[in-house]
Amino acid sequence: MSKVIAIANQKGGVGKTTTTVNLGIGLVSEGKKVLLIDCDAQGSLTESLGYQNPDNINITLSSLMQKAIEEQPITDSEGILHHKEGVDLVPANIELSGMETALVNIMNRERALKSYIDTVKNKYDYVLIDCTPSLGMLTINSLAAADEVIIPVQAHYLPAKGLQQLITTVSKVKRQINPNLKIGGILLTMVDKRTNYAKDIARVIRMNYAKHLTIYKTEIPLSIKAAETSAVGKSIYEYDKSGKAAEAYREFTKEVLDSGKQRNKHKSEYIR
Repeated sequence: MSKVIAIANQKGGVGKTTTTVNLGIGLVSEGKKVLLIDCDAQGSLTESLGYQNPDNINITLSSLMQKAIEEQPITDSEGILHHKEGVDLVPANIELSGMETALVNIMNRERALKSYIDTVKNKYDYVLIDCTPSLGMLTINSLAAADEVIIPVQAHYLPAKGLQQLITTVSKVKRQINPNLKIGGILLTMVDKRTNYAKDIARVIRMNYAKHLTIYKTEIPLSIKAAETSAVGKSIYEYDKSGKAAEAYREFTKEVLDSGKQRNKHKSEYIR
């Protein structure tokens, strides 16, 4: 069965897109078939996979969602791009900002993205959604479509402070829209292990949340190479395969693969 995972945090710049790319391609390297969905009108995921002019792409997530809403037929692989490292991509561009506004007036508006994903997910082992950095209608749609959510959190005070707000939103979506939604875990990103500050933030997050939620053992280190990958359209494995960030994302990928088997029952039922 396909698993749909939303990569979400309303705070920008915490590594959502980098995590989506490298988790997705990491899963491919483990023999999985993976679809990445860019659910951000800025098109960051699309650009990170080498499509530097997303506004020139004719078929994007916005047009596919519109078809799903109107119950128009969507042909096999329509609008899906293939990246040389093995992942498939549903791209996004500025048109998606119009879709966010249009969703307000659509019946069953929280499930528009799910309607599209349900037409394609059976061809994949994993569908990863790179969410927009907000708690707006597109993020609600992503959570409504997902089986679980992974929350990347930068080891800094403000991103950590906003974590509870996102957990509250996930809880509301679980209660009102998607009763099967779970928090897969919290991933600490951009961790500068040379500083006591980053170590302290990481320790506080683990202390406050580890009793109820999975905090991935892997911490993604602060890496200039990882930041550069979006400009070259490659994963960290292709760009700096021997670096610390590549090794961290390999370990994180293994944790995600193992998490479904090992997740403790009381943790998976924390959000109600």
